[in-house]
Amino acid sequence: MITKADIQLVRSLADKRARDEHSLFVAEGAKLISELRESHLRVRRIFALDGVFDSPDIDIATPKEMERLSHLKTPSNSLALVEIPRYTLRPEELCGRLTLALDDVQNPGNMGTIVRLADWFGIGDIVCSPSTADCFNPKVVQATMGAILRVRVHYTELAPWLERMRSLGEEVYGTFLDGDDIYRGELSTHGVLVMGNEGRGIRPATERLVSRRLFIPPYPADRRGSESLNVAVATAVACAEFRRKASLSEFQN
Repeated sequence: MITKADIQLVRSLADKRARDEHSLFVAEGAKLISELRESHLRVRRIFALDGVFDSPDIDIATPKEMERLSHLKTPSNSLALVEIPRYTLRPEELCGRLTLALDDVQNPGNMGTIVRLADWFGIGDIVCSPSTADCFNPKVVQATMGAILRVRVHYTELAPWLERMRSLGEEVYGTFLDGDDIYRGELSTHGVLVMGNEGRGIRPATERLVSRRLFIPPYPADRRGSESLNVAVATAVACAEFRRKASLSEFQN
């Protein structure tokens, strides 16, 4: 039986403070929930319309109850309460890999898309400044299309972490309008790629720790058009170029 308290709990999880208090996040849709049930994450409870899942541990909901539970404009056929995973951030374990760092990325849609991109390009960890959008925001979870199950997202002060990564010999890349053409320079197969806020870019405190400034040029190079790329689009272009050059290097060797 679905109670008023159940509905209040689910609705409260739209707020980060409630997610932190209960250590729970919301995931919606049968496909995502099926993936969750097979993943390392612990699903605490599932609400679904009759017939969506053939399992005795599902709370059957009416269409009206799903309307009240859902965080989506168009209510889904199922919703799960999932325990928020806690990952330990160990800089030494990230050496030799490509890692994304997000400096104050605010838009949930951008955040979710970047998590999905990381999954596509085989990037297992994203390190975020504390002010970056919460990866367990319902909008972010939906935008990741299941990638949140495979990509570890960490939150920490970026400056000390980047200093530690540099001390371990890792290159720190960042995207800027005055950087070097990303298509012409050498790129390592590992290191940290920093992406900044939608409007302000990378903050000065983070910028000073960037060892390689990169620029994604327009085409043709002297064309006057948009001032910059959306941060998720820029992340996609940059990750694709890092992986392209890594594949080319492997082929040549």
